[in-house]
Amino acid sequence: MPAFNKLARATMLAFVAMPGMSFAGTFGYALFGSIEHSDNIALTTSNPASTNIITPGVNFAYQELGSSFQANVVGTLEYLDYTNSQYDSQTRTTLTGQANWSIMPQRLDFTIEDDAGIQPVDTLASNAPNNQQQTNVLALGPVLHFTFNEATRGQAEVKYFNSYASKVDDFDSSRGLGAFRVIRDVSPTTQVSLNAESQRVDFRNNTGGPDYTRNSLYGHYVRTLRDFDVDALLGWTYIDFNNAPSASKPMARVTLGWRPNIDNSFSVMGVYEYSDAAQDMLLQPGQKIVDSMTNVPANPLDLINDPTRGINTGSMVVDAQVYLDQSVQATYSYHTDRITLTVAPLYRKLSYLNDPTFNQTERNGAFSLDYKLRPTLLLSTFLNVDHTEYHSIDRTDKDYRFGAALSHQLTDKWSWRVSYTRQLRNSTVAGQSYHENEYMLSVVYHR
Repeated sequence: MPAFNKLARATMLAFVAMPGMSFAGTFGYALFGSIEHSDNIALTTSNPASTNIITPGVNFAYQELGSSFQANVVGTLEYLDYTNSQYDSQTRTTLTGQANWSIMPQRLDFTIEDDAGIQPVDTLASNAPNNQQQTNVLALGPVLHFTFNEATRGQAEVKYFNSYASKVDDFDSSRGLGAFRVIRDVSPTTQVSLNAESQRVDFRNNTGGPDYTRNSLYGHYVRTLRDFDVDALLGWTYIDFNNAPSASKPMARVTLGWRPNIDNSFSVMGVYEYSDAAQDMLLQPGQKIVDSMTNVPANPLDLINDPTRGINTGSMVVDAQVYLDQSVQATYSYHTDRITLTVAPLYRKLSYLNDPTFNQTERNGAFSLDYKLRPTLLLSTFLNVDHTEYHSIDRTDKDYRFGAALSHQLTDKWSWRVSYTRQLRNSTVAGQSYHENEYMLSVVYHR
């Protein structure tokens, strides 16, 4: 299991960088076991093969809010055993974590961020078990703080980034980032900053894309009120590629959040900036693991109690290419003691700078509804629709995924869940359409 071992080594490296730390945070986990039946495990157009999948696993979360150490970590570890022997058993892991160690309070911090997930090897093929790979992006480094006056302070930071994919060598890279920031507290609810960043990116395999240096200068405005939040970033980015034309564009990232009352919340985020797969996997500066603007609990420990918060394969193109990301995403959330409703439409256009193969426009909509039939009995439904156009290869995929589940909390520690999911793809390319039915029974022990 080289992918899992490399992920474990990367995570251990991150925490070894904090010598002498004592951890007194809150750790929670949920052990689960599930049996799933799929009538088309390979997601093929013809001759579908059915199988059963036995999956033991664990969801876990850690939170620390101490004066010298703060951390939020959520993750899943699972083992999949395919009973028809068409595919080898595999271990899969996801991890999203942020940690900050105040070595010298208000003077010197050491930060760590890690994101591990499962992404496709070939984005244009179906997510069959043999088209999945483990990815990991690790960022760590010191942050130096200094003060100009009571309202204005400075920040200098140096970070090392490492990106790794178990099957696609083009993604593997080492990166160095240097940044200088001037931050001013305009009021207790408003903060502005001026930021200069320079990042050097070196890939281990240059056949996938050129190395480059990325320089950015931007202003950042954050205003947090009781019912309304604004997070706006505006600036310019210049990318100097090795042996390829340079590129420069304005950069903008704006998020607005509105909570008209305790039950309802809205957020909308717009992005116009250069990005790449590794950068997209990491949280942006100041972003939390959970988005508080949409009434999702900020405590990551609340996430472990979903027995099917297993691991889904993403849809990201895992390579070395830089693209211009133009996207708008909105989220509406309605939450009461009995009902939780979320609606999230997305529009995204990706324009690749050096290889137009994956130039695409995505229109996506996600809907989910949880309804408590009784205090211990929960009915859940969801619908995801994804329409993706690939412009350079003249291909359009229309993906639909929907289902329902019934969960019962037997005791404080034990629960079960039964679910049905159907997914379909209609593609303009021959042999790429499919449909699948999934049935799953899970038993969970919460701790």
